[in-house]
Amino acid sequence: MSASAVFILDVKGKPLISRNYKGDIAMSEIEHFMPLLLQREEEGALAPLLSHGRVHFLWIKHSNLYLVATTLKNANASLVYSFLYKTVEVFSEYFKELEEESIRDNFVIVYELLDELMDFGFPQTTDSKILQEYITQQGNKLETGKSRVPPTVTNAVSWRSEGIKYKKNEVFIDVIESVNLLVNANGSVLLSEIVGTIKLKVFLSGMPELRLGLNDRVLFELTGLSGSKNKSVELEDVKFHQCVRLSRFDNDRTISFIPPDGDFELMSYRLSTQVKPLIWIESVIEKFSHSRVEIMVKAKGQFKKQSVANGVEISVPVPSDADSPRFKTSVGSAKYMPEKNVVIWSIKSFPGGKEYLMRAHFGLPSVEKEEVEGRPPIGVKFEIPYFTVSGIQVRYMKIIEKSGYQALPWVRYITQSGDYQLRTS
Repeated sequence: MSASAVFILDVKGKPLISRNYKGDIAMSEIEHFMPLLLQREEEGALAPLLSHGRVHFLWIKHSNLYLVATTLKNANASLVYSFLYKTVEVFSEYFKELEEESIRDNFVIVYELLDELMDFGFPQTTDSKILQEYITQQGNKLETGKSRVPPTVTNAVSWRSEGIKYKKNEVFIDVIESVNLLVNANGSVLLSEIVGTIKLKVFLSGMPELRLGLNDRVLFELTGLSGSKNKSVELEDVKFHQCVRLSRFDNDRTISFIPPDGDFELMSYRLSTQVKPLIWIESVIEKFSHSRVEIMVKAKGQFKKQSVANGVEISVPVPSDADSPRFKTSVGSAKYMPEKNVVIWSIKSFPGGKEYLMRAHFGLPSVEKEEVEGRPPIGVKFEIPYFTVSGIQVRYMKIIEKSGYQALPWVRYITQSGDYQLRTS
């Protein structure tokens, strides 16, 4: 079972708009939600599911709004939460920013959307591109003899409209990998993982069938391709867009789908492999007779020489009572940000195998402050184009369409920093 009603409340818990889908719960029950939430908050026992008698409130907070679904039965909670987050996504697509003001300014559209998003407590059409075809912000003009709802809604493929035409048929594939890394003060890696996404930008006519081939280890083992010559990767936690035929993937690891038009995320994956830190940081801090501190930071690119990291930002923590900064860098520029107690060392382009230095001098007050807290870690941001850490590769992209047109797939690889931190002693 799913939701009985959905409410959108302001920050004080006052209902702005609501939709009763099943009529089995009194709409006045929502009055118990805010007192219950505040009580749990005071007790330090706040949970995403609150209950009052037989009524359960499943809620999320977005900017200055609460989205609350109510249910009597033992509902599928993960379905309800997915629906609430999808509702936020759809409203954000329509109104740019989802907040109290945008709800008040667009009551009619919000009611229409709530009607289409869910039916009798079950999620229905949640694709904003399809919804925008028949729920428009221009208001509805009466046109006789014309069906309001596009056939896409009742199609088996509810995420793509029929009759799409392009002069040039192309598919752009972006393989983006984020590296999450935590290194302790001794230089040993505590946490290392790769989180990858494959994003597509589709400009294809008609109803094409796409097949994507990756160097997936399980597929290689199934087809007998595994060997020393064929490099493969073992993908974990794979999540797909709704367009992918999951039964086909489960059977023979084929990623087969009819894509939505335009931009979308086809899949995401994770690899918990030991990654060699791509940018290695060493830091030395020297204090001189309580009057000044000198910080020396060495950065080394530990990726292949033909690759270049762009937009590198190294944030080095400094004492909160430091003043009068002076910097010397072998490359790039350094900037002191007193509100965050960090020095940001920016390097526009950082080739692999190179090593750079940055020295920072700070004055300290004559009265020494006891250092109670530990030093925050050094954070690194970067982006390396034409490079993947995991070695994932797009082996092929087959595009099949009944009219038999030729289409071009373009592939781009990007590695970027995720949560990339190095602790200092």
